[in-house]
Amino acid sequence: MTGQQNTDRIMTTHVGSLPRPHDLLDMMQARLAGREYDEAAFQARVRAAVADCVRRQAETGIDIVCDGEQSKSGFFTYARERLDGFEPRPERRRTNFAAEVAAFPEYYEQYFRTAMTGGAVAPVVPLVCTGPIRYRGETALQRDIDNLKAALAGVPHVAAFMPAVAPSGAGENEYYNTDEAFFHAVGAALHGEYQAIVDAGLILQIDDPFLSDLFGDPSFDAAQRHARAEIYVAALNASLQGIPPERVRYHTCYGINHGPRIHEAALADVAGYMLRVNAGAYSFEAANARHEHEYHLWETVRLPPGKVLIPGVITHSSNIVEHPEWIAERLVRFARLVGRENVVAGADCGFSSQATYRPEVDPKVIWAKFEALRDGAWIASKQLWS
Repeated sequence: MTGQQNTDRIMTTHVGSLPRPHDLLDMMQARLAGREYDEAAFQARVRAAVADCVRRQAETGIDIVCDGEQSKSGFFTYARERLDGFEPRPERRRTNFAAEVAAFPEYYEQYFRTAMTGGAVAPVVPLVCTGPIRYRGETALQRDIDNLKAALAGVPHVAAFMPAVAPSGAGENEYYNTDEAFFHAVGAALHGEYQAIVDAGLILQIDDPFLSDLFGDPSFDAAQRHARAEIYVAALNASLQGIPPERVRYHTCYGINHGPRIHEAALADVAGYMLRVNAGAYSFEAANARHEHEYHLWETVRLPPGKVLIPGVITHSSNIVEHPEWIAERLVRFARLVGRENVVAGADCGFSSQATYRPEVDPKVIWAKFEALRDGAWIASKQLWS
């Protein structure tokens, strides 16, 4: 076997973000708000949170672990901290998930206020590119790498990954002549981060919910979606140049966590673009009730040789802990379509994409889901390798 494939059992992983401890959130909030705080104490608390997070992943049976994104308040803030050329536009308002909000306005008004971003340590502020894009996150990135590698020492694991934002997720363009030039400039700036993660011996996870969201965005017609998706993939592949695909995994999902979710794109709309990304594994939503049926897609879509699927078999869209037997059924379905060596058990999305005081899935439930994931993967493995 090569790259991220299984050898004698179904491996387990997740998508990345996990809830941060409340005292860390307090420090993070003060830091982002420009209030007085102790930088040394903050960094020490991040290190301790990463160590605890990695240990608990291993204890609950996760094979391919990460730092839980404990140092990050969210990807928009992270992009602003690591890329020059952007400025915040707090006055700019953009309706997220416009079709969903139009269909269920009362639900989403309450949802955004009390759940998804209501308890976040910092508001989600739109970023606009107003100058040349350059990377300046070397110190923060190296600190994240060092914290994760220190946490891995003595902890059983098969591999470790670190998420990084895709070029499509940095912000909007007001500087470059074309959006194509803008996304390629973002990718060129992020290449150093991608390379450093791989050079550290970690698997690079590209987080790109923006591709899937594109196909559910009513502001684009079919031709515009196709053209923009082509740009997203081309810019990302250019940014991955020289990085072995087997050291990369690509994650796409939908931005909504708990909601009706009837206006999301079908996996069939996205899969063709997803599989063109130069990655060794592909992570996507497959466990929630709007997308579970989509495993049938792999009856007709051929997975390229040596590539791996990481379908979500537990979801961030519910506090129900999935039964291991049902998790095993999900995994066996995929394995029978694409090969047992090519299916890693994963989650639909991260459990705390924004650092928040009110995670939508209770932290104790998350660890119980991971235990169920472990047990389900073991049941599936016994069936597939019997």
